[in-house]
Amino acid sequence: MSELFVAAGGGGDPVGTAITAATVGRLLTGTCLAGATIATYAWERLEVDPTPGPLGVAHFTGLARRAGVPHFEPATRPIAPAGSTLPGLAADLPARLALLDPWQGLTGLAEQIRRLVDRGHDHVRIVDVGGDILAHGDEDTLCSPLVDALVLAACRLAGVPATVHVAGPGTDGEIPQDDVLGRLDGAPLTPLAQDLAAVRTALSWHPSEASALFAAAVEGVRGPVRTVGHLVPLTDASARIHSTGLDDALAHNTVAAHLLAALPPTLEAAADLSAGLTRIHELDRERGPVRGPCAGGVLPESAEAATDAIRAAAQGAPHVTLRYAARTLGLTWRQIPSLRRLLGAEGPVLALA
Repeated sequence: MSELFVAAGGGGDPVGTAITAATVGRLLTGTCLAGATIATYAWERLEVDPTPGPLGVAHFTGLARRAGVPHFEPATRPIAPAGSTLPGLAADLPARLALLDPWQGLTGLAEQIRRLVDRGHDHVRIVDVGGDILAHGDEDTLCSPLVDALVLAACRLAGVPATVHVAGPGTDGEIPQDDVLGRLDGAPLTPLAQDLAAVRTALSWHPSEASALFAAAVEGVRGPVRTVGHLVPLTDASARIHSTGLDDALAHNTVAAHLLAALPPTLEAAADLSAGLTRIHELDRERGPVRGPCAGGVLPESAEAATDAIRAAAQGAPHVTLRYAARTLGLTWRQIPSLRRLLGAEGPVLALA
């Protein structure tokens, strides 16, 4: 038997989840969890996937089936016009990535998690990078309450033993760090640089900001970091992983509690319920004309010119994310590796000071 990790937020959370798996393996289980299974949504930013909502099984070719559960392979491909970073993560993370498909509603999601547990996992570790999994629903900066709430509710409905881990409190910019920490108790886990080793390749190209900030904090970066949507302060607490029980997390998450009471049969119904509580409809805001992939801009001629432009846009912040730097220069996330080479940037975030 082994541990199942669930990247509760989709997007880049599998990267932060892999760091968490390495830390948990070293400190709690006494074993190496390389090769662990990480279950994740295929729900990413519109710059990655221009189609609204998450991708399900029908949106990919080349998914592998392990004991009836769809998994990503490096050769897996999204069906155009959809896009996904998950095949790349399947190649670069030391984990098996299983697909969670929330289009089947809460009961369907619970069945998927139950099936994964029944295939050889005796414990579920839910990982959220940042901490909006503890959202009350009325926070001014809250952005994506539904995805995490669905995981909490589905694990409770599935009846699986589960622990909730918040990695890098506040790094997603959705709930202030002090508020996240106030909803947690117990001694945190502290990742080490060695726990980042297996994710460095993924961090070099993936546009995730929350996981990059978590990794940067583990490496010792402190102070404000400019992201695309927020100015996020990194502190000692940003470099830690806090754990809480499933019941305690559910006690905070208003949306999850209402999902369990209503058992919405579709993702659309779940999104409607969440929007009624939080005024955030995570499907409606992504709807509109399907956009093709952006061609991107041209790299500046010199590192000095690029740095000057990024520094001016950052308004005094000593660090920025590579996604923010690329956006500032009119580049796409796919051009992040080229930008790194131009700037000689090696860490999870770009230092400007």
